[in-house]
Amino acid sequence: MIVLQYIRSVVFIIQMYVMLAVYAVFGLPYALIGGRSAAIHVCRGYCKWVCWSAGWIVGIKTEYRGEIPQGDVLIAAKHQSFFDILMIYAAIPRGKFIMKKELVWTPFVGWYAYLIGCVPVDRGKRGAAIKGMLEQAKDARFAGGQLVIFAQGTRVAAGAKKPYKIGAGALYAELGLPCVPAATNVGVFWPRHAILRKPGLAVVEFLPPIDAGMPMGDYMKVIEEQIEAASDKLMAEAGLKIG
Repeated sequence: MIVLQYIRSVVFIIQMYVMLAVYAVFGLPYALIGGRSAAIHVCRGYCKWVCWSAGWIVGIKTEYRGEIPQGDVLIAAKHQSFFDILMIYAAIPRGKFIMKKELVWTPFVGWYAYLIGCVPVDRGKRGAAIKGMLEQAKDARFAGGQLVIFAQGTRVAAGAKKPYKIGAGALYAELGLPCVPAATNVGVFWPRHAILRKPGLAVVEFLPPIDAGMPMGDYMKVIEEQIEAASDKLMAEAGLKIG
């Protein structure tokens, strides 16, 4: 049975990257002519394809809980694998990400990241990185929508612990937007550095929004407590032993 699941996983991964090229190449003229809205449409289409194909090829079903953000908002999210990026983007109407600078040079991914207004960050230069992130996040060309930041700054394996980065607090304080924390359990089924995709119910849960204006120290404490507690609950629900 495990051998068959490995085979399914390989087939899924291959088709996922083939379809990435198909969406990117054939969608590019539309995205270039139509601007940000058209690029978002192409990206969301691809994300929905991967979510759908994960269900019938490897048995990873998807579910959203809570109220999906629609307006101008900061989303501080848990990040466990590539799949939570896709699930979040498939759900929100005008999303963009804080992303590591190296991805700008990645074929297809970098092109569309620029078109939808993602903000690249050089993680090796902490002070300058935060300053540059804040300046670009306020770029009028990409005003409005849902700005997603992974609050721990990187992927964290399901069940592992890692401190939350100050960038999430700096954005909250500078932009003056409400924040929606987002929890997930996707790493249980789609690990960071593995081929095997395990069947199950992958969940992204959007928690109640936090109003703008909270002191940054309090805000950082609240989002960490809320996201970690909700993610632990989802992972336990998926069968992972926590602690």
